[in-house]
Amino acid sequence: MTFGLVGLLLGVAMGAPEGGMAHSARIDHRSGTVQSDYTAKVQVTHRQVGAVGAGGRPSTLRCLWRAGLVVERQARHASGSMLARSFSHDEVIEGSRPGWCSAQRAAIAEEVASRNDALQARLVELAQEDHAVLHAEVDRMHGTAQAG
Repeated sequence: MTFGLVGLLLGVAMGAPEGGMAHSARIDHRSGTVQSDYTAKVQVTHRQVGAVGAGGRPSTLRCLWRAGLVVERQARHASGSMLARSFSHDEVIEGSRPGWCSAQRAAIAEEVASRNDALQARLVELAQEDHAVLHAEVDRMHGTAQAG
């Protein structure tokens, strides 16, 4: 019984990155420094495709899955102003497994957890892409937008 409980807890621990993911960056802006902190949670979607094979025919059931990130940004300008933003990116990693999605969820969670490095790298890329948005927000907030 103890081994079963340990195995169950290990499976849960391997199923998702612990405590989500985080990334921080300091952005220099002409009105002052902005400290931005990004946190992300992994969101996995499943889609059942195919059909159960009838009378001696093989099943074509497959579970298509996709893991994306839901990102929260909290940024603090040197003036003390806070800028928050939420955004998501749905297609970070994807895969497919034979059978019913309901029977594959644990295996999919383990596969997603094993690819945590790719998810973390994508979070860093998304944060870098957000820097232009953050600059524009600070420009609007402090009235420092450049005339076009």
